[in-house]
Amino acid sequence: MKHLFPNQSGFYQGKVRDVYSIGRQWLVMIASNRISAFDVVLPKPIPYKGQVLNQIAAFMLDSTRDICPNWLENVPAPTASIGRRCEPLAVEMVIRGTLTGHAWRTYNSGLRKLCGISLPEKLKENDFFENPIITPSTKAKEGHDEDITREDIIEKGIVSEKDYQKMEAYTYSLFERGKKMAAERGLILADTKYEFGKIGDTIYLMDEIHTPDSSRYFYAEGYEERQAAGEKQKQLSKEFVREWLIENDFMGKSGQVIPEMTDGWIATITGRYIELYEKIIGKPFQPVRLTSNETNILIEKALEELP
Repeated sequence: MKHLFPNQSGFYQGKVRDVYSIGRQWLVMIASNRISAFDVVLPKPIPYKGQVLNQIAAFMLDSTRDICPNWLENVPAPTASIGRRCEPLAVEMVIRGTLTGHAWRTYNSGLRKLCGISLPEKLKENDFFENPIITPSTKAKEGHDEDITREDIIEKGIVSEKDYQKMEAYTYSLFERGKKMAAERGLILADTKYEFGKIGDTIYLMDEIHTPDSSRYFYAEGYEERQAAGEKQKQLSKEFVREWLIENDFMGKSGQVIPEMTDGWIATITGRYIELYEKIIGKPFQPVRLTSNETNILIEKALEELP
């Protein structure tokens, strides 16, 4: 049952977040323990996942405010964030430093173009690109997001050329910062995505950034050796969940059945999320168990103090 906050003007349940509109200016985002893959919400929650995502996102947003404005105003509870309500720009800015995940699956199928970008021959999975590439996708309200070219985005008026150029510049700068922060912690930020919105004429960074749901991290130690040996990279991201689903014949397609999520497998996923938190933040994870009511009380108090 969703909560009703003072001055609430709307509610939306996303795949992993509950989003409350407060008046016309503010949003409350509560990160749930739901987990999704291939645009499908899996049937069982992952303990502490919401706290991990919310706290990493807050840390990363605070660490990149000098690059571009972002939506976040306050983090009143471990799973909750309050921020400015933006008009979303309907494009996800996916940036890739390595041939990984969807890019690798596309490349391995024989295609040598992704979002209009030509890819070189003779690359192996997880090889670095000479320079990071941006492979945008349309932000679908339902179902799968779809790859799109820069030219189509501008030509179809999904985003103006001026706004796209700004988003592009922010994306490259944010990725450079993310890579630098990861390298300081012994990690490689392999790829990630950013979402932007506008308030008036100003573009804001929205949603989460550099979390295991929106990014892939490799361990830097042993990367070259694993590549040379043709081995899988040791990584911290949600990709291992996708790989488990693929191995069990599930990719979100019609008629496919989600494999059973055992207690042991759920505990493994929780452990991987906590491991990434501790690795990227550099501090021990402090699990907090609050009831929904306790969280809502903290949110309401923070809403009263907004400017």
